[in-house]
Amino acid sequence: MSSKQMSDRKVAYLEEVTKVYGEGRNSVRALDGVNLSVLSGEFIAVVGPSGSGKSTLLHILGCMDIPTTGTVEIDGEPVPRTNERKRTELRGEKIGFVFQSFHLLNELTVRENVELPRMFLRRSGEKKLAEIGELIDKVNMPRAVLDRRPSEISGGERQRVAIARALANDPSMLLCDEPTGNLDSANSDSVMKIFDGLNEEGVTIIVVTHNPSVADHASRIVTMRDGKLLGEVGE
Repeated sequence: MSSKQMSDRKVAYLEEVTKVYGEGRNSVRALDGVNLSVLSGEFIAVVGPSGSGKSTLLHILGCMDIPTTGTVEIDGEPVPRTNERKRTELRGEKIGFVFQSFHLLNELTVRENVELPRMFLRRSGEKKLAEIGELIDKVNMPRAVLDRRPSEISGGERQRVAIARALANDPSMLLCDEPTGNLDSANSDSVMKIFDGLNEEGVTIIVVTHNPSVADHASRIVTMRDGKLLGEVGE
């Protein structure tokens, strides 16, 4: 599926990025000279076998980890290696995350879970942010769910709440790590339709997946193996 609102603005840029864990004989090269440009409005699927570097790539893009060597830019801003506070700010303002295991806090209501990312938004007064109810509407959930706890709703509903939370700060890109991995086929289809709709509106989406039917929703498929980008399929 192609995005209708893709532009030539880069929301992420990686140049010759490597990531090495450990030292000496015990070192593991998780990423090996990765080059990647992500344009605003793209829908990219990252595929490949377990251990190929997919999740490491997502962590680098999400400013949750730093490369051993190479350049990373998010929305035109270089990601610093040594300034953790700046990385946290970039992550909070530019990036939304959707995980396989939802990562909702059960002691909070759905409303409070969705609002959480805004606590870390430094420039909240400068951004026009959607109301929480509007975000719940976007993920096809009734607003009555806002006062429930995550334990009181189904797994598919929890993932939709997680998507609403990821959108709370109007991020430059949405990073999704196996977002349908804990869902049955019907709920997987519902979640992917939500991603399709968001992408049609211009939201940049990068999804790591083992599922070919999930990857089929992307306009560009990037294949990884042994820490390298092997090739791409798409427009």
